[in-house]
Amino acid sequence: MSTSASIARPELAGSLRDSGGILLVSCYELGHQPLGIGASAAFLRRAGFDPASLDLSVEPFDAERAARARLVAISVPMHTALRLGLRAAQEVRAVNPRAHVCFHGLYAALNAGWLLEHGADSAIGGESEAPLVALAEALDAGRAPEVEGVSVLGRVLGPHLARLDFPAPARDLMPPLAKYARIERDGQRGLAGSVEASRGCRHLCLHCPIPPAYGGRFFAVPRETVLEDIRQLAALGATHITFADPDFLNAPTHSLRIVRAMHEAMPAVTFDFTAKIEHVIEHRAIFPELAGCGALFMVSAVESFSDVVLGHLEKGHTRADVFAALAVLRGAGIAMRPSLVAFTPWTTLEDYLEMLRVVEAEDLVDHLDSVQFTIRLLVPPGSLLLQRDAIRPHLGAFDPNAFGYPWTHPDPRMDALYEAVRARVAASTREGEDARLTFARLVALARAAAGLPEVPVREAGATPRRGVPRLTEPWFCCAEPSEDQFGPRPTAGRPAL
Repeated sequence: MSTSASIARPELAGSLRDSGGILLVSCYELGHQPLGIGASAAFLRRAGFDPASLDLSVEPFDAERAARARLVAISVPMHTALRLGLRAAQEVRAVNPRAHVCFHGLYAALNAGWLLEHGADSAIGGESEAPLVALAEALDAGRAPEVEGVSVLGRVLGPHLARLDFPAPARDLMPPLAKYARIERDGQRGLAGSVEASRGCRHLCLHCPIPPAYGGRFFAVPRETVLEDIRQLAALGATHITFADPDFLNAPTHSLRIVRAMHEAMPAVTFDFTAKIEHVIEHRAIFPELAGCGALFMVSAVESFSDVVLGHLEKGHTRADVFAALAVLRGAGIAMRPSLVAFTPWTTLEDYLEMLRVVEAEDLVDHLDSVQFTIRLLVPPGSLLLQRDAIRPHLGAFDPNAFGYPWTHPDPRMDALYEAVRARVAASTREGEDARLTFARLVALARAAAGLPEVPVREAGATPRRGVPRLTEPWFCCAEPSEDQFGPRPTAGRPAL
């Protein structure tokens, strides 16, 4: 990207309100229609702008749309999106060097200084929609983009944390649901949509990128706004809703009111959500009602079955709590889909083997996408982990290409195992290998790393995979991009999943 100036560019004046004068770009939002586009577009339209959009996870780069725009706003809500967003910015610059390029979202807050020093014109973190509108209005009037909540070169601000007046996202500006992840249940697939009932999180897990931006704060989206968005999605054919909140049970009363109203109006629509293990235990009494309102599964950041690792991450739950939460969910008939951080500096080879043993013993193999066994701890700029002495002996220097601090495990076998399981899962995914066979191969790799006797790998289909409800997009969140994600762009007309 070219270098940036923190003053308004004369050629921008009076042009942003034209159709397509603003281009909203998304690169990856976990297989869903991008709320980074939909929410921003709704705010901009309310202010009199007519933005265009481009979702590079399912659409090819459109040079004509990029060349027409005077403001290009790239949504970077997660690590993968940031890596891909930088490539998108380079493509924009190649066809439209005069455009004002703004990065907005969670990872814009964490990386604002670096982005501005390396060519971004502005960056917005936190509740970014109102500052984005203010930025557009300033540029449209020919003023400098130094407005509240907007970082520019020489003026790096913290995340914008103010309650917003939310309109429903502009779903008409995004590609159709058929291009995104499907809900898979009982051998059938249906269209799925994603909504937000809240933003931010009141918890401070050390490895999570949300606490550095939100500092323990969260904001509820008004119930009627959420329900209006769900009605939009149902009208587009969605039979399942993902509540994309970092934690759906930060405000359990608010969340219950939404799912009750949704179920009353649309009883056939199912849903999933994300919640902390400690919230499952704390609010165990509401889970039968959640199931009765259509909850199929819950994602939870289990991360590890080692109390040592959980303590270093300050997760707020213990190994025993995980099993207690599993019992609550099973009792309610809601499937748990755990997410894991399988590799950390404190995860021993014995811990990894124990993780695999627990997954098999608790009959969770069908509940996890194979990529979960490859997730390696990310330490991005601003991470609360950087404030802890325990991480420092393992860290290398900041790597701007990866937007994080690389680390080395004290046991070389663990770094070698990480490379082996990552390669195995990537190959298995490309080959469409049965998940249970992939799991058996990972067990074999871990046992070999530990010098344990070889166990024969069962052939695929020996134990048929059960139909656990799932979305067809693996749960990546803040994992590094896979080779497939960072590979060639989608081609025109190709469905994503």
